[in-house]
Amino acid sequence: MKLESDFRRILAKGKKSGGTKLIEHISHVIIATKKIAVNTGLDIEIARKGAVLHDIGKIHPVFQNKLLEDRFDRVNYLTEIPLRHEISSILFLHAFDAKDWPLLIEMVIGHHKSIKAISSDKNQRGIIDLVNRFGDGEIFKRHSEYWQGWYILAKDFLNYFGYETNEINLINAEKSFNYTVDYCDQEILGWSKYRGLLMASDHFASAMAYDTEQYICKAFEKPKLDFFFNKNRESLLYPLSKLNTTDSRQHTIVIAPTGAGKTDFLIKRCKNRIFYTLPFQASINAMYKRLIETCPTDDVRVLHSASKLIIDSENRITEEKTLQSLSGSSIKVLTPYQIAGIALGTSGYESIALDLMGNDVILDEIHTYSENSMSILYEIIKMLIHLKCRIHIGSATFPTSLQRVIKDLLGGEKNIYEVKLSNDILQSFNRHVIHKIDSFDNSIEIITEGLKKSEKILIVCNRIKTAQQRFELLSELFPNTKMMLLHSRFKRKDRAELEDKIKKEFDEIDEPCIVVSTQVVEVSLDISFDKLITDAAPIDSLIQRFGRVNRRREETTIGKFKHVHIIKNSDKKVDTLPYNYETVVASFNVLPDNGVLQETNIQQLIDEVYKDVNIGSLKSHSIINEYGFTIPKLCNIPKSVLLDALEINSASCIVASDEENYILAKGDNKRLFEIPISYQTIYNKNFSKIKQLECGSWPFVVADELYDSIKGLGINLTSNIL
Repeated sequence: MKLESDFRRILAKGKKSGGTKLIEHISHVIIATKKIAVNTGLDIEIARKGAVLHDIGKIHPVFQNKLLEDRFDRVNYLTEIPLRHEISSILFLHAFDAKDWPLLIEMVIGHHKSIKAISSDKNQRGIIDLVNRFGDGEIFKRHSEYWQGWYILAKDFLNYFGYETNEINLINAEKSFNYTVDYCDQEILGWSKYRGLLMASDHFASAMAYDTEQYICKAFEKPKLDFFFNKNRESLLYPLSKLNTTDSRQHTIVIAPTGAGKTDFLIKRCKNRIFYTLPFQASINAMYKRLIETCPTDDVRVLHSASKLIIDSENRITEEKTLQSLSGSSIKVLTPYQIAGIALGTSGYESIALDLMGNDVILDEIHTYSENSMSILYEIIKMLIHLKCRIHIGSATFPTSLQRVIKDLLGGEKNIYEVKLSNDILQSFNRHVIHKIDSFDNSIEIITEGLKKSEKILIVCNRIKTAQQRFELLSELFPNTKMMLLHSRFKRKDRAELEDKIKKEFDEIDEPCIVVSTQVVEVSLDISFDKLITDAAPIDSLIQRFGRVNRRREETTIGKFKHVHIIKNSDKKVDTLPYNYETVVASFNVLPDNGVLQETNIQQLIDEVYKDVNIGSLKSHSIINEYGFTIPKLCNIPKSVLLDALEINSASCIVASDEENYILAKGDNKRLFEIPISYQTIYNKNFSKIKQLECGSWPFVVADELYDSIKGLGINLTSNIL
């Protein structure tokens, strides 16, 4: 009983993170580790040993004091030796057989930090960085200090979990330390499955705590897809539903218009666990709801993007930790950029790679807005092939030049089941008449006439600020019309309510209304409007926007047309952001004016805009090439090149009145209060002067008056601070 009381006072987490005791956390990690190891073909006993060892260093009295005081120490890594608990943990390698040391080191020494800085990482906090800067003797001294006061308790911990060991003295501890440094200094290229295993297990146990066993037992089950194979879902209205999906080839490419049945077809092509990717957060929310309804007994999860970004006094990002989803879901819905870390080697990529390995990945409605978008798609597919994944691509807008590159990568016809619809079938999907207008002012009369006809009108803007301004204008012009605004910078709970509202109060009722949105409506929101007014954009984006109008495919709607109006781009390149100016201009020019958009011509129009593809822009940042891996084991790139290159909502803020509720909220409930903002926003602006919480996703705290539940994060903040 004395042992138990000693354990009760040792913490694994500070109060803000739940105050979990170390014995409890290690027990939870053991449960998760064994389950994940079994399902990924890794050694179960090694997995258990690594789970026990990984946080033993937290017993160090300095670390315990930090947890007891709920303190986060911002250390200047260039002048001070930090206390890294994983370095203290590996001092106890002598408790295990020497043959197990290499894999135990892989599990333990890098489960929070890259062992050394590579690429653009300036923080240099790994064991090799610290040894090179301060000397191995000083690093060992720092992590073994007060040895006599805590090593016995660490030894008792190991004994408690079944690893009886003789006295581990400082001599043996130093030998363990030196062995670890030598092992890490070898610079073996590749990725470590065991590092990914510990990361995934640690994350799972930290998120689920006492519920770890309950949830992990449901993990790694293949989804039951009976709903999608039901004969009642076959219909000539959805031509892909009538096609055979049992082709033996590993990969799939389906090119077909919205409403042809791509979702069902792609899902029916899957044989293992499914990772379903869509371009936007709104679209993955909608797909998640759809899948939990159609697969009610499966473990279906959705991954929201969030990062912990710490800003130092000089406004530099000093840490980035992507919050990975839990491993083992039957179906996981996410955006392609949320798995891009496997190609670019960002923090935690090994755990994502381990989860993906050997499973089915659906890349639905892939977009080609920019060179970076095409490059990251190419690099993702390259890594997925290495992980022996089955890859299924579905799109209504897939440039021929990009198709050739991707097909070569996938191994050509012998590996790809390719499906396209005949021209006769494509003609039955003609449903839009396109008109070009010079400015948004020209649309006011169009909107007025549409409302008189009880039409549901969708207005899509390229930028949040523009959407907010147009919403305010239209609210003044049409005060008695049902109206709403949708974009990415709402609290997540408000965003979820808006997405429900757009379906229940706008799509399913028969009365005039206006929805003003950004590109978040482009994909997978199952809504149908009567008229569209949209900013000029890349042609693939525009076609997706058109798909929100006259969307319902029924016998009575075939051959009926609705009108879409495209606002001509201005001559200022900044006004087409976030899109490439030349692409937007070319897209506007190739589309007809006052004419029907012929589905049989869409491929030709897309190819006119995207004549050539350049997939080299991110090639130098990829961690794998034709010769193998280019990144050393146990290393990663904390500052994501992807987040530098693209405007991705990877950070967050909250309003001041939500601060207490955010701190007290458990697990994913914290996300309900978060407002997504981009990495570029944080990196480029002076956010070091704004309060930042040290829990959850480390959100920035902004004034209440900058947020409105109807309009989202305010224009003033967007223009002046963001």
